[in-house]
Amino acid sequence: MASIPIYQALRRVAEVASSRTRVMTLDQKTRYLQIAFNYDLQMVKRILPTIGASERILIEAGTPFIKREGSAGIHGIREMWDGHLVADLKTVDGALGEVDEVRRAGATAATVLGSSPPEALDLFIARCTHLGMSSMIDMLGAQDPLRVLMQLKTPPDVVVLHLGRDEEATRGKVIQYRHVNRVRSKFDVLISAAGGVDLKEARSAIFNGANIVVANLVRPGDPWTGISTETDVAEMAQESLTTIE
Repeated sequence: MASIPIYQALRRVAEVASSRTRVMTLDQKTRYLQIAFNYDLQMVKRILPTIGASERILIEAGTPFIKREGSAGIHGIREMWDGHLVADLKTVDGALGEVDEVRRAGATAATVLGSSPPEALDLFIARCTHLGMSSMIDMLGAQDPLRVLMQLKTPPDVVVLHLGRDEEATRGKVIQYRHVNRVRSKFDVLISAAGGVDLKEARSAIFNGANIVVANLVRPGDPWTGISTETDVAEMAQESLTTIE
């Protein structure tokens, strides 16, 4: 009798291990919605199970979430989500160790800051490739994303054009879509648009050539734009997917 639950437990371990090592690629012709969780695991447990599985949805363990919950938080998301899982590390150094850690926790993609040394960027991209992950360079604060890419041995899978949280309230600051064509003229990469994204900005991002739009989940009263945590997030996600098709 005891062998049945033991067998089931071992099978579950094997399933989880398999999901963590699965290679999940992003398609140039597909338009994706990336939903960023930036608070705590309790919120993830409340909202994530309501979001229907879709190959066009990427779930993000945001930087504040990772700082609060660590790799255990990423593992917690993986237990609830079988699709793409982005670890928004914003790595600046120690690339190999950070990529290894989030891969073990179940991430299928991770981010590095474009302002990092070229050595760190090269190591980050190479490690992601080796582990079957999508490499994403976040160009937050980078004045010339193309110049960053020109220094690299190999381009990343995704370039993130990012308007930071602290920049959202600055009048006149917007996501710099002018870089899309410049980057694409030299590199075959996906473009992600992040920061202050609502339905209107999502449409703008796709119109300007983005493959991925990143929407933050935002608590009422917080000063950022995104999807309110008090709305029907699953319904908003479906509306967003329809908007960016």
